[in-house]
Amino acid sequence: MTQSINSALLWFRRDLRLHDNAAVFHALKAARQVHFVFVFDRDILDALPRRDRRVVFIHQSLQALAHTLASKGGNLRVLYGTAQAEIPILAAQLGVQAVFANHDDEPQALARDAAVQKQLAAQGIAWHSSKDHVVFERSEVLTQSGTPYGVFTPYKNAWLKKLNPFYLKPYPVESYLGSLAPSSNVPCALPTLASMGFEEIDLESLGLQGGEARAQALLQDFLGRMDDYERTRNFPAVKGPSYLSVHLRFGTVSVRQLASLAFERAQAGSEGASVWLSELIWRDFYHQVMHHHPHVVNSSFRTDYDRIQWEQGPLALELFAAWCQGRTGYPLVDAAMAQINQTGYMHNRLRMVVASFLVKDLGIDWRWGERYFAEQLNDFDLAANNGGWQWASSSGCDAQPYFRIFNPISQSQNFDPQGKFIRRYLPQLASLNDKDIHAPWLATPLTLTAAGVDLGRNYPKPVVQHDEARLRTLQRYAVVKAPG
Repeated sequence: MTQSINSALLWFRRDLRLHDNAAVFHALKAARQVHFVFVFDRDILDALPRRDRRVVFIHQSLQALAHTLASKGGNLRVLYGTAQAEIPILAAQLGVQAVFANHDDEPQALARDAAVQKQLAAQGIAWHSSKDHVVFERSEVLTQSGTPYGVFTPYKNAWLKKLNPFYLKPYPVESYLGSLAPSSNVPCALPTLASMGFEEIDLESLGLQGGEARAQALLQDFLGRMDDYERTRNFPAVKGPSYLSVHLRFGTVSVRQLASLAFERAQAGSEGASVWLSELIWRDFYHQVMHHHPHVVNSSFRTDYDRIQWEQGPLALELFAAWCQGRTGYPLVDAAMAQINQTGYMHNRLRMVVASFLVKDLGIDWRWGERYFAEQLNDFDLAANNGGWQWASSSGCDAQPYFRIFNPISQSQNFDPQGKFIRRYLPQLASLNDKDIHAPWLATPLTLTAAGVDLGRNYPKPVVQHDEARLRTLQRYAVVKAPG
């Protein structure tokens, strides 16, 4: 094969791995020499809290990636600035003929890439972008009439029908490593977290660690549990999930690898693998929703739902603060919020429970919760987070009906029946029995005293009564049935 250009620049973004990376493959295949760069982008970082687990995770992942590249004879530049400025400057300094990257379809990223591409074009430098973050993107899965799907199950069926080995085949990056730009030409050191104004965090104590090797270790562990996924996935006290979501978010693992393993097992009859594959398809689904309907970033997918009047004023702010801080008086909700606040992770069943509680028990605008999750979640992904919150609020694609309102007590009884998860995150309730731990205010005073629970002092009373809140929600949502 004749390589068409002398040198290229590969820009890592949400794809922090060497193995099975579409843009890395295309760059190495096209150029005689490939330079690598990541930019800690101040357009993103400056808005973040100084203590942010995700920045630490990225920093760890870059250290691992730099080590991998060095072991292959290459090197990684890591810059701190604005990507919009740094990439064209670096490309000119290196004298490359092209810049390669993988698609990032978030609105802010699209605007950034358009600006970078324009500057590169003015310098006579080509821009090449590839699909890597999902299996099927944008308009790859459409209805027979050529329109995007708005309901998940038909989308999933079309997704599975389109799937064949070609779409899951890994990119053979290793075959082209001879095109790595020599490391001796690139003196490089990662900027420290402190130099960028961020605090060090012990991620390992949170069960979190960046890098491709860590992702592969988690995957190997999950492969031994994948067949049981359907049976275990809804119970937060059970080791059921893959715990790979943050690695998918930052691309330290290939979605093609995950989908391929799940599809192979599903074809062999594994119900757990089939359900887990569906979760990966949901991820693709939400990304194509955002691509075709960018208004969902700020508004309801179903625009009539923007007519709903949410709670406002001091009481709403007080209720929202109670939700954020895990002080609602509903143990499963509060334990889930303690989990996200302490670790940046929240079990998927609990994401649905707490979202439903905020929107349909407290009457708070789903966008408030979406923003809080965006601040706290290690695996925050705009498309998936937005899709999940719109699902919970009944305003999105294939969302639950507005009259389906999770009961936080029965959810607790069904999915944490022995209160193991609650006891882990709310130790003040640990001595309650398995019945009363789900709704302490219904326990007898004697029971509470014996368990050391003093409602209103060491654990809050419920901020709302669920049955009353449910009636208010049905009234609130009546507007979506009324003529516009």
